[in-house]
Amino acid sequence: MSARRGLYTLALTPRPAARHECPTIVKLLPSSRRNRLLLAIAALALIAGGAAWALRKPAAPSMATSPVTRGNLEQTVDATGVIDAYKLVSVGAQASGQIKRLTVQLGDVVKQGDLIAEIDSVTQENSLKNAQAALENIRAQRAVQTASLKESELAFARQKEMLAAEATSRSEYESAEANLASTRAQIRALDAQIRQRETELGTAQANLGYTRITAPIDGTVVAVVAEEGRTVNANQSAPTIVKLARLDLVTVNAEISEADVVKVKPGMPVYFTILGNPDHRYEAKLRTVNPAPASISTDSTSSSSSSSSSSSTAVYYNALFDVENPDGTLRIDMTAQVSVMLAQATDALLIPTVALGPKVAEGAGPAAAGTQRAPRSKTEAQRPQRRQPDAAALAKSSSYMVRVVGKDGQPEPRKIKVGLNNGSNVEVTEGLSEGELVVVGEVSAGDKANARSGQRSPMGPMMGGPRR
Repeated sequence: MSARRGLYTLALTPRPAARHECPTIVKLLPSSRRNRLLLAIAALALIAGGAAWALRKPAAPSMATSPVTRGNLEQTVDATGVIDAYKLVSVGAQASGQIKRLTVQLGDVVKQGDLIAEIDSVTQENSLKNAQAALENIRAQRAVQTASLKESELAFARQKEMLAAEATSRSEYESAEANLASTRAQIRALDAQIRQRETELGTAQANLGYTRITAPIDGTVVAVVAEEGRTVNANQSAPTIVKLARLDLVTVNAEISEADVVKVKPGMPVYFTILGNPDHRYEAKLRTVNPAPASISTDSTSSSSSSSSSSSTAVYYNALFDVENPDGTLRIDMTAQVSVMLAQATDALLIPTVALGPKVAEGAGPAAAGTQRAPRSKTEAQRPQRRQPDAAALAKSSSYMVRVVGKDGQPEPRKIKVGLNNGSNVEVTEGLSEGELVVVGEVSAGDKANARSGQRSPMGPMMGGPRR
């Protein structure tokens, strides 16, 4: 009974196996055969491991794809612009004197004809009085000569009658005739002096009016250059009192590079944003493109210095367009990020530009297939000739090769036609459908795992791996 209980205990409670214990069949063999079998098993394990290492293959690359989507595409010329006032006027003084009163401040809105400043007018008033007195003097002299003319005419008439009756001498008659002609000449001279004095009087009146400086346009005072009490001298230069600008309409001056100016024409749609509000887009139409760069306005000392400077610096041409600014958000000298729209596609099929493969010629004619070089020898004539692509046909072609993910998940080449290309996305006009996947690149499985884990190889710095 105890023996059975012992056997039962052995059956239900197995002894723990020793570490690295050999199979039971090995333990039943003699020690010499057992050792040989263990060596054979170890050798087979080493051979199998070596074979697996030798047959190891790198991870198959995984494709980076992008779907064909629908959207709007714009092809633009980008430029940097500066906001200027549509009209900027420097209001100066045409009369010399001290500024007695300045009626405007910075930021004031004025209408045409509003008083801006007054200059001391004592000198101008005195000049006006002198001109008036001189004119009155000449007119009085003419009145005297007019009376003398009448007397001379009567005297000449008497002498003429007396000469006919032989009651006077010829000399008396001729003297009366000369006196009449002299009086008439003096009157003509006085008439000329009167016109001269009237001109001087008008100049004096204008100079007096210049002492009241008024606004030439409707606008906003954007600068106050002079202040009350300052003495201005209009004889040497026209001193500026204030600057007025029309700000309800502003002009954007965009600098277009010489590489892009040939693409830009007046009338093209244009839009821009400002740094303070990059999400709001202002739209307008291009008014004009200057035929010469702004640097032409600066005088160059010599043609050689001008040519050397133009070769070492970039050349930009100013393109101007006007934008309504009723709320005054746009201010002078603000920076504008300008885009001139060359072409636009709406609701078009789009793919990334990087998905495009090589460009191919259209059609199946000789122009599309390319040109074949004549063989140089009989041996070369017997070899198959490779056709060189026709550069002219490629330049006119709008077809490209892309790789499209098929139903089996494998990429397959496909020929497509494209339209607009803005450098980031390209419009597909033929060859693809919405939702299809195009290959934009390949990423190996190891690189993908490293990128996901953000780890680097421990041998990276030594073996040329990525460093941090």
